[in-house]
Amino acid sequence: MKKLLSVVEGVFFVAILFTPAVLPTIAFAQSDKGVKQDVKDAGHSTKEATKKTGRKIKRGTKRVVNKSSTKTVEGANKVADKTKP
Repeated sequence: MKKLLSVVEGVFFVAILFTPAVLPTIAFAQSDKGVKQDVKDAGHSTKEATKKTGRKIKRGTKRVVNKSSTKTVEGANKVADKTKP
Protein backbone atom coordinates (compact mmCIF):
# COMPACT_ATOMS: atom_id res chain seq x y z
CA MET A 1 0.00 0.00 0.00
CA LYS A 2 2.85 2.36 0.85
CA LYS A 3 4.52 1.55 -2.44
CA LEU A 4 1.35 2.35 -4.39
CA LEU A 5 0.97 5.61 -2.49
CA SER A 6 4.54 6.62 -3.30
CA VAL A 7 3.99 5.83 -7.00
CA VAL A 8 0.84 7.96 -7.02
CA GLU A 9 2.71 10.79 -5.31
CA GLY A 10 5.49 10.54 -7.90
CA VAL A 11 3.06 10.70 -10.81
CA PHE A 12 1.25 13.62 -9.21
CA PHE A 13 4.57 15.44 -8.66
CA VAL A 14 5.58 14.98 -12.31
CA ALA A 15 2.16 16.21 -13.48
CA ILE A 16 2.47 19.34 -11.35
CA LEU A 17 6.04 19.83 -12.51
CA PHE A 18 5.06 19.96 -16.21
CA THR A 19 1.81 21.91 -15.81
CA PRO A 20 3.40 25.39 -16.12
CA ALA A 21 5.02 24.39 -19.43
CA VAL A 22 1.84 22.90 -20.88
CA LEU A 23 -0.69 25.59 -20.03
CA PRO A 24 0.88 28.46 -22.04
CA THR A 25 1.34 26.12 -24.99
CA ILE A 26 -2.34 25.18 -24.96
CA ALA A 27 -3.40 28.82 -24.66
CA PHE A 28 -1.14 29.81 -27.57
CA ALA A 29 -2.42 26.97 -29.75
CA GLN A 30 -6.04 27.91 -29.15
CA SER A 31 -5.47 31.54 -30.03
CA ASP A 32 -3.75 30.74 -33.32
CA LYS A 33 -6.20 30.61 -36.25
CA GLY A 34 -3.76 28.57 -38.29
CA VAL A 35 -4.27 25.69 -35.89
CA LYS A 36 -7.87 25.33 -37.04
CA GLN A 37 -6.70 24.88 -40.61
CA ASP A 38 -4.06 22.41 -39.46
CA VAL A 39 -6.75 20.38 -37.72
CA LYS A 40 -8.90 20.46 -40.86
CA ASP A 41 -5.94 19.35 -42.97
CA ALA A 42 -5.22 16.54 -40.54
CA GLY A 43 -8.86 15.47 -40.77
CA HIS A 44 -8.72 15.42 -44.57
CA SER A 45 -5.49 13.42 -44.50
CA THR A 46 -7.02 10.92 -42.09
CA LYS A 47 -10.07 10.61 -44.33
CA GLU A 48 -7.95 9.89 -47.40
CA ALA A 49 -5.78 7.40 -45.52
CA THR A 50 -8.89 5.60 -44.28
CA LYS A 51 -10.31 5.40 -47.79
CA LYS A 52 -7.00 4.06 -49.13
CA THR A 53 -6.83 1.45 -46.37
CA GLY A 54 -10.42 0.42 -47.08
CA ARG A 55 -9.67 -0.06 -50.76
CA LYS A 56 -6.60 -2.16 -49.98
CA ILE A 57 -8.55 -4.33 -47.54
CA LYS A 58 -11.31 -4.80 -50.12
CA ARG A 59 -8.79 -5.81 -52.78
CA GLY A 60 -6.98 -8.16 -50.41
CA THR A 61 -10.25 -9.76 -49.34
CA LYS A 62 -11.23 -10.32 -52.96
CA ARG A 63 -7.87 -11.96 -53.64
CA VAL A 64 -8.25 -14.30 -50.67
CA VAL A 65 -11.80 -15.25 -51.58
CA ASN A 66 -10.91 -15.88 -55.23
CA LYS A 67 -7.82 -17.88 -54.36
CA SER A 68 -9.64 -20.00 -51.80
CA SER A 69 -12.49 -20.69 -54.22
CA THR A 70 -9.97 -21.73 -56.87
CA LYS A 71 -8.28 -24.08 -54.41
CA THR A 72 -11.66 -25.47 -53.37
CA VAL A 73 -12.50 -26.28 -56.98
CA GLU A 74 -9.09 -27.92 -57.44
CA GLY A 75 -9.63 -30.02 -54.32
CA ALA A 76 -13.11 -31.01 -55.47
CA ASN A 77 -11.73 -32.06 -58.85
CA LYS A 78 -9.06 -34.21 -57.18
CA VAL A 79 -11.69 -35.92 -55.03
CA ALA A 80 -13.88 -36.44 -58.08
CA ASP A 81 -10.95 -38.01 -59.96
CA LYS A 82 -10.17 -40.37 -57.09
CA THR A 83 -13.77 -41.51 -56.67
CA LYS A 84 -14.35 -42.37 -60.33
CA PRO A 85 -15.07 -46.06 -60.75
